[in-house]
Amino acid sequence: MAEAFEITAKARFIQIGPRKVRLVVDAVRGKGAAEALNILRFMPQRAAEPVYKLIESAVANAEQNFGLESEELFVSRIYADGGPRHRKAPYGGRFAGRGRFRPIVVRSSHITVVLAEREVVDYEGMEE
Repeated sequence: MAEAFEITAKARFIQIGPRKVRLVVDAVRGKGAAEALNILRFMPQRAAEPVYKLIESAVANAEQNFGLESEELFVSRIYADGGPRHRKAPYGGRFAGRGRFRPIVVRSSHITVVLAEREVVDYEGMEE
């Protein structure tokens, strides 16, 4: 069989903390592309929408650019890394103990998904 294709898609600077995105990402790792999209469609987390759009975009890229079938694709690797953090100072923050001030830290994420092609097993050539 020929080498398997790997299709990569990235979403950067998503304004959701990486810890919250990882909860959603872990739910779809290793699933088929169509199954992952169905799972994400009904998840209540806010991070489910950008992950859904990212997988949908990767599937569309695979179909358009490489001519692959969406039924043969699965989520090979998917991960969420931390992006830049924005500190809302001097006005946005909280007063802390001992007369100190703590800024509110707004976190962001970079999400990467790698779709791969499932190996199609040919049982016709095998002997019993």
